[in-house]
Amino acid sequence: MGATATDTEPDSIDELLVRLGGISAKRLRYNPPPGRATANDVVRLRNKTRRLYELVDGTLVEKVTGAPESFVAVQVSTLLNVYSAQHGNLGMVLGADGMMTLMKGLVRIPDVSFTNWDRLPDRRVPSDPILDLAPDLAVEVLSEGNTREEMERKLKEYFHSEVRLVWYVDPRKRTVHVYTSPDDATELGAGDTLDGGDVLPGFSVEVDRLFDQLAPVTKPAKPPKSAGGKKPKKRK
Repeated sequence: MGATATDTEPDSIDELLVRLGGISAKRLRYNPPPGRATANDVVRLRNKTRRLYELVDGTLVEKVTGAPESFVAVQVSTLLNVYSAQHGNLGMVLGADGMMTLMKGLVRIPDVSFTNWDRLPDRRVPSDPILDLAPDLAVEVLSEGNTREEMERKLKEYFHSEVRLVWYVDPRKRTVHVYTSPDDATELGAGDTLDGGDVLPGFSVEVDRLFDQLAPVTKPAKPPKSAGGKKPKKRK
């Protein structure tokens, strides 16, 4: 189970939804029933329905996304791939269907991830549909259906599984929240530069570049706080 899971089963769907971060019931898969799903169901349903489900506490939770989120995710993955190639092929970049078992019973699907080749057998991409590892960098592009509590839970899980760096990219607010721990976040916006920190030294991109081809929005999503409840620090 995930780092924030409990040992007791929820008494109701409402309680389950709260544990999953206050998400909409529409995102749950009810066959197999909540609490009884496995990683095999994640792969089977991807192949059968072309939908992506994360596995959390034995429950399948659909990934929410849209065209703007997909566009930004491709922008980020392209930039990471180009940088990696230009600097000696540094690691594996996966896109929005790169499924990973972060810990037993927990399958997450970052919108983009980067993993150094040194952590992979023979420096090659394994053939398993779900990789049994946590990336060095996990990138989540926030969708309107994501809740603050859901994203706080993900933060805890990522760092508990030894992810080193997390980016929460918000296409609606045109910001990037950079996390080096669940409680250490920096908010970047217009005019700021996003860098790769210790994971990708030397990588940098202007935050504006990630969003400059998106249409204006009128209803920004609320960015997640850190898991400790602290607001991210803004870049001075």
